[in-house]
Amino acid sequence: MSKMNPKEWAAQVVKQEEIDKYLVNGKDFIDESEIINKLETNRNPDPQRIRDILGKSLSIQRLEPDETAALLNVTDPELLKEMEETALKVKQKVYDNRIVFFAPLYCSNLCVNSCLYCGFRKENSEEKRRILSLDEVRKETEHVIDEGHKRMIVVYGEHPLSDVDYMVDTIKSVYSVQKKSPKGRGHGSIRRVNVNAAPMSISDLKKLGDAGIGTFQVFQETYNRDLYSKLHPAGPKSDYRWRLYALHRAMDAGIDDVATGALFGLNDWRFEVMGLLYHAIDLERQFGIGPHTISFPRITPASGSELSTNSKYLVSDEDFKRLITVIRLSVPYTGMIVTAREEPGIKKEVIKLGCTQTDASSKIGIGGYSESQDCQIAEKQQFTLGETRSLDEVIRELAEMGMISSFCTAGYRCGRTGDKIMNLLTECVEGKFCKLNAILTFKEYLEDYASEQTKTVGEKLIQKEIDEVKQIPFFKQHNLIEKLEEYYGRISKGERDLYL
Repeated sequence: MSKMNPKEWAAQVVKQEEIDKYLVNGKDFIDESEIINKLETNRNPDPQRIRDILGKSLSIQRLEPDETAALLNVTDPELLKEMEETALKVKQKVYDNRIVFFAPLYCSNLCVNSCLYCGFRKENSEEKRRILSLDEVRKETEHVIDEGHKRMIVVYGEHPLSDVDYMVDTIKSVYSVQKKSPKGRGHGSIRRVNVNAAPMSISDLKKLGDAGIGTFQVFQETYNRDLYSKLHPAGPKSDYRWRLYALHRAMDAGIDDVATGALFGLNDWRFEVMGLLYHAIDLERQFGIGPHTISFPRITPASGSELSTNSKYLVSDEDFKRLITVIRLSVPYTGMIVTAREEPGIKKEVIKLGCTQTDASSKIGIGGYSESQDCQIAEKQQFTLGETRSLDEVIRELAEMGMISSFCTAGYRCGRTGDKIMNLLTECVEGKFCKLNAILTFKEYLEDYASEQTKTVGEKLIQKEIDEVKQIPFFKQHNLIEKLEEYYGRISKGERDLYL
């Protein structure tokens, strides 16, 4: 860990040369006047034009800004319904009917930044500050594994005590944990660790890559420069462009799965959707691939933050569904994450609009998984959760909806990352492997962690999935049905972590 005091440490974080290298004629990829103009000039779109755009999405081609702006301007209820139906078709075509689960692990709430909407900001005297020791990280991980999770995203405040060396140590600690499953014969572990952290230099990002991280996630929060400056008055996060190019640096560091997002409720949601699209376009332009996932959290109450409850841009449920629909159509290849910020009812609705990942049984207080419930009070959390149900409950609900829960991490261990997975996604091939691996990992979960009620519902769904696989020519042509049946039988007898 860094021995600098926080002020000195914060002053040396931003490396201007690692911003300038990505600029074009001194300009970044967000042209606010262009975004505003496109939203204005694409008002009242012709219905046939919208249907043509939907056809393009369904062919798994990323939309252009004018096309996305047109979708954002649709108000006709019938067209909106067509958009929602197409969004789900796009998701099913690329990712099939699976939902991937993960759990967050908050390792530290120490922070040098002053973000007005965040409970972690340094001026918030109400926040109870803490950083987990490596033993505590392992203890928290054991509790997450006991729920049945195989993926984790580790989250950190920006501070010298939680610098990249601490991150590397915590990631290694998470990977080191093996825990016998409570109901089965297998041992559980976290097979993929993603990271949500502050922007950092290419050299630091290489350290994360060497530690074996999966996806590196940084949200821009808002793409509006003036608003960004007002919301981030101090700290390294106050540098708009340092954050804007965080994922570019990650790609240069060899981390080929990156994830972006915006915090909806800070600014007009249509503008932010356009910003996310331009972000994807510039990643494609400079590296040939766009974001692995896009997230769209809505602002929720945070301790000591008046803005978190009274922003004039708070997003209604109806607009939330619209923005998710447009993102799904606009960037059809990307994964989409709806988080436990959302209440169960709206979360269930938007999953039907094309979301591919979510978290459950999440605890965002520092030490929240292994300690008493008082660590879930607002003063120990970054924001407020809407979804507090167990993983088992959420999985059962999805199974009843005909959606299979997946804990698959096969692609990352088979080299299906970066441009490789993007090509497979756009060609609608990766989803077929995902379907097989979802069956196998769901079987693991049902054997080792599920309640009897969930296991009953889940076994019926698995049989339906296997019946579907047997009717799909792709699986017959590549002799995958026999391999699936072999692996499924071996898992039933106690083997684990078999994948295609």
